[in-house]
Amino acid sequence: MSRSIDGQASASMQILQNQLKHNVRQYAMFIALIGIGIIFTVLTNGIFLSPRNLSNLLLQTSFIAILSVGMVLVIVGGHIDLSVGSIVGFTGAFAAILQVNYGYSTLTVVVLTLGLGAVIGVWQGFWIAYRLVPAFIVTLAGMLIFRGALIALTGGQTIAPLEPAFRAIGQGYIPRLFVNTEATSGFHDLSFIVALLAIAGFIFFEMKTRLRRKRHGFSNLPVPLFVAKIVAVAAMLWMFFSVMVNYRGIPYSIMILMALVLLFVYITNNTTFGRHVYAIGGNREAALLSGINIKRKTMAIFVIMGALSGLAGLVFTARLNSATASAGNLFELDTIAAVFIGGTSMRGGEGTIVGAIVGALVMASLNNGMGLMNVSSEYQLIVKGLILVLAVWFDISSRSNNA
Repeated sequence: MSRSIDGQASASMQILQNQLKHNVRQYAMFIALIGIGIIFTVLTNGIFLSPRNLSNLLLQTSFIAILSVGMVLVIVGGHIDLSVGSIVGFTGAFAAILQVNYGYSTLTVVVLTLGLGAVIGVWQGFWIAYRLVPAFIVTLAGMLIFRGALIALTGGQTIAPLEPAFRAIGQGYIPRLFVNTEATSGFHDLSFIVALLAIAGFIFFEMKTRLRRKRHGFSNLPVPLFVAKIVAVAAMLWMFFSVMVNYRGIPYSIMILMALVLLFVYITNNTTFGRHVYAIGGNREAALLSGINIKRKTMAIFVIMGALSGLAGLVFTARLNSATASAGNLFELDTIAAVFIGGTSMRGGEGTIVGAIVGALVMASLNNGMGLMNVSSEYQLIVKGLILVLAVWFDISSRSNNA
């Protein structure tokens, strides 16, 4: 009996060690996010953790997080995209001009802007996939081309104001159902319902995954560790939603982001396309020999990235209620850093959508915290550059230790 208990304990410890070993980067990013929150809370005398500031932080995160969703596919597939910031600015200016100068409706502007982003993705994907020009060169050229096009399109002027329906994309919040319908803060009932649904959905899919793994004979976490994981993640989800539940509610931009995360988590984990992207990034020659159409998949990756850049352009322009010639400047740095911080390997073939979102929260927290402390822009750039170097170094060192 004693030997049986000892054997079970030993097996549980082995599973736990394997989980920690193979997910060290994912755990590290959560620790980094918590650490950043604690540091800025102390340095700002609690302002960082105020509901108002955290709500603003989520709004500031939305467009970088949207870009990060697409950038995960790009980097996992073995590429890079340096043009996303310029595309955000260009598509945002395109949207603003359609509405301000030509009077197009918000729905028409959204459709045309997403279409423009996809067309840009086709352009860049064609050179990368079918003409075999390295993605670094193509997207570097795109960064210059679309930055120049943005300046030409705006004439160096600010284009504003936008219609209320358009502004709601980047500034608006989902409405209350019954409680305090006119209030701007306090308990938000619809956001509370969304939070409960999100937590229930997480628990359901975790249980479903565990049962599927058991049915196919794969190892699972011991029940106590599995329950602890469920409780910990559910608590983190509640902390995330509670900020919005107790303030003005969930912003529309965050609802868009959550829908994208659910969609692309499903695509990357449960579709042939997702598995092929990981296979291409993991071993391109093996993927080619196994019959994967690399050119078509690469084209699809950049079309998705272009469309998401257009969506980020809409959200960013709506948040500012204007389009400017400097819009999107250095967004590519924040996006790439967010993806690497979130555990995506710079060598391709490994990374998660959820990890990239946490990485985007880390970058947004740095921007927000340093802004609250009135850190000058040059030092903010230095800090973000150092964070990017450390993220890549950590990726390389953790892979070497796991080898």
